[in-house]
Amino acid sequence: MRRNLRPDHVVKTLETLRARIAERFPGAGLADVASDLVETASETAARARAIGRPYLFLRFFILLLVVAGGGVVVWGLSQVSWDHVLEGNPLSLSQGLESVVNLLLLLAAGVWFLMTLEQRMKRGRVLKDLHELRAFAHVVDMHQLTKDPTTILSRGATTASSPKREMTRFQLTRYLEYCAEMLALIGKLAALYGEQTPDTEVLGAVNDVEDLCTSLGRKIWQKITILSALEDEDAQAQKA
Repeated sequence: MRRNLRPDHVVKTLETLRARIAERFPGAGLADVASDLVETASETAARARAIGRPYLFLRFFILLLVVAGGGVVVWGLSQVSWDHVLEGNPLSLSQGLESVVNLLLLLAAGVWFLMTLEQRMKRGRVLKDLHELRAFAHVVDMHQLTKDPTTILSRGATTASSPKREMTRFQLTRYLEYCAEMLALIGKLAALYGEQTPDTEVLGAVNDVEDLCTSLGRKIWQKITILSALEDEDAQAQKA
């Protein structure tokens, strides 16, 4: 049994969702958002796979630098007249040892910087991609923002600035469900990055995107619940 997300399955699910939206609401802006999200999903799948692969050229370059740095340290130490240092006063010995320790610490700091360079490069790429997914979540939320379920039964007069509300109860429910599904899939795209790296900063950013999608989706499901309650009230009124 697989324990990881399949990027191709996530992309396929988004493609199906795009088709459903286009068939149900042809010409709607939400369909255009879904199309853009499908393209982003394909790119995200490829980027996530790339993040999981090691940068072999960078690692080979780092190895060469480490070997070269170690060679320089060995050469520098070989140029020191240790007999003279050991025969000298304790102060000279202390200064000599201090120089060796400082050189080794500098080398260790350089090695650590190079060893973490790959992780920091990947982190920068992932955070940039996660920012794009976060923006998509807010765009989807904007599309459902004016979809107020209480207007289904409202007979109040509209104003010149009132948004057009021409959907039936069924259409509005489906529209809101599409938005909720899209937000859930955006969270899954973010999770693809979390499966490819143990970087705690990246995992924190992934969790932030998932929490955002969950929070926005919860508001949508509250609207769907209101629509369901209104439908039950109508059914009971008709029976009465």
